[in-house]
Amino acid sequence: MPAYPPEPWRIKMVEPLRTTTRDDRELALSAAGWNPCLLRSDDVYVDLFTDSGTNAMSDRQWSALMRGDEAYAGARSFYVFEQAVRTFYGYEHVIPVHQGRGGENILSRCLIRPGTHVPGNMYFPSTRAHQELNGATFHDVIIDAAHDPASEHPFKGNVDLGKLRAVIAEFGAGAIPYVSLAATVNMAGGQPISVANLTETCALAHANGIPVFLDTARAVENAWLVKQREPGWASCAVADILLALCAPTDGAVMSAKKDSLANIGGWLALRDPALAEQARGLVLLYEGLHTYGGMAGRDMEAIAAGIAESVTEKHIRARVAQVEYLGERLHRAGVPIIHPIGGHCVCIDAAAALPRVPRTEFPAQTLACAVYLEAGVRGVERGAVTAGRDPATGENRLPNLELLRLAIPRRVYTRAHIDLVADSVIAVHRDRDRITYGLTFTYEPRHLRFFQARFKPTSGAGIFRE
Repeated sequence: MPAYPPEPWRIKMVEPLRTTTRDDRELALSAAGWNPCLLRSDDVYVDLFTDSGTNAMSDRQWSALMRGDEAYAGARSFYVFEQAVRTFYGYEHVIPVHQGRGGENILSRCLIRPGTHVPGNMYFPSTRAHQELNGATFHDVIIDAAHDPASEHPFKGNVDLGKLRAVIAEFGAGAIPYVSLAATVNMAGGQPISVANLTETCALAHANGIPVFLDTARAVENAWLVKQREPGWASCAVADILLALCAPTDGAVMSAKKDSLANIGGWLALRDPALAEQARGLVLLYEGLHTYGGMAGRDMEAIAAGIAESVTEKHIRARVAQVEYLGERLHRAGVPIIHPIGGHCVCIDAAAALPRVPRTEFPAQTLACAVYLEAGVRGVERGAVTAGRDPATGENRLPNLELLRLAIPRRVYTRAHIDLVADSVIAVHRDRDRITYGLTFTYEPRHLRFFQARFKPTSGAGIFRE
């Protein structure tokens, strides 16, 4: 394996972890309805459910908390936060929200009307939910390689411009309120979009009078992967590549719980002053005053400090290298994973890993449970459960990708923790022929069902054993 850089930080405070037995985990998982999302964190040893809000903040961020101005209106901390977003992302109008989906809600309410259509480079569950709840239909215009787990395409987040043209031709530009892009694409395994493709996509959309909005939650990771993979960018600073990614777009939604190394918070950033004024009005209704948007002043201070830290190359190099290390260990052991390895997670192709489990019995959810039972490692399903049901037919969507996502929090786990994760996944993979059945719903929420659904094994023969 290649040499990976040592972590550019040292540990200053520790949080004790509770060790559990297999019997403990079986009881906990059964009580959680076979949904790792519903486990108590005390029952989890290494938690890779998400990298959102689970980061370790730096000493500078903790000290920034003490500078928080908690004035209800016009807090000094808002202007510090606003300047950081303007400096590193390049958008003029910065509107704070409590987290990314708050921004998705505001943007959708501003622009979407019933019967409209939103193209994007693969869906994200909360993003599509807001679009659909406001009356739009989502159209996936990502390149075909994004749906192929084995493809080595370096930019699986790219838009297929032919697909986008077809959506515009079929429905008309007037029925498309905006194009929704992500950098990186979470549901494809943290795959980046190239600067060239993003620029071409914006040019096509703008030529038809359609704005483009970017999900920048992991755009710093996207910038790092551009530096590694896209010709002409190797000598550029990550901060400059981040600005280049944002430059052609009309605005962005941000969950600061990802790249910005915070535990809560986000923003909606816009270039159009009229749209920004409309969005501020809705923020007053759904989030809070437009100068705090559901965050405390101390949160805005921590985010501002985290934004500056996120673009330092020693940080982002080590962050992505930790993900690559886990992916390479799994790949060398024969575990089928998404290639290339993404920026924030390693995704296991659960349909290939558990070929005896029918798609209708949710192989990725089943694999998530099996990995947790093995060693207390929690991942999250990204397949049919997450995809939900087609609103027109009521049938389960069965996406091409049926994944177990292992998302690594930033600056939290050591190499030994990552080795434990790899060992547990490899052990399950070696024993995969014993997993012959999956799960079925006992409770199914209407929206974002993967968070709160409950399941039971489809066989009474024991816990994933013949």
